[in-house]
Amino acid sequence: MTPELLLTDVPTEADEAAVSDGLDTFNFEAAGVHNRRPLAVLVKDPVSGQTIGGLTGRTSLGLWFVDLLYLPEKLRGAGLGSRILADAEQEARRRGCVSGVLYTISFQAPDFYSRHGWTEFGRVPSSDGINRIYFRKDLTT
Repeated sequence: MTPELLLTDVPTEADEAAVSDGLDTFNFEAAGVHNRRPLAVLVKDPVSGQTIGGLTGRTSLGLWFVDLLYLPEKLRGAGLGSRILADAEQEARRRGCVSGVLYTISFQAPDFYSRHGWTEFGRVPSSDGINRIYFRKDLTT
């Protein structure tokens, strides 16, 4: 029987878990290591306790992946983003990661990452002229 394909923009948590768990199992069988872990540095509102920004990503097989980094505009420019990135990097190193990988969009923060030792290794343009810029960072030094 041929599996059914479903194209959707509303996958359930169970759908995403099936893909993620399946890939984790494959990776473990291939590499003999199961060390995929989320890594987040969250910025909390001191009054409400709500998350208002931060960094999310993961570590896996010796690599640190930064997925998202966001700060509300009123919190930018005072060094908080640098602290968030440094805290996450320190934890990635503690977990044994040797490199970090991320991408940003040309109108977002490429200069921010460059200032923090990240090296551009690729650009992917889109039809609207906006580039996705890929960075890496050596964590062994």
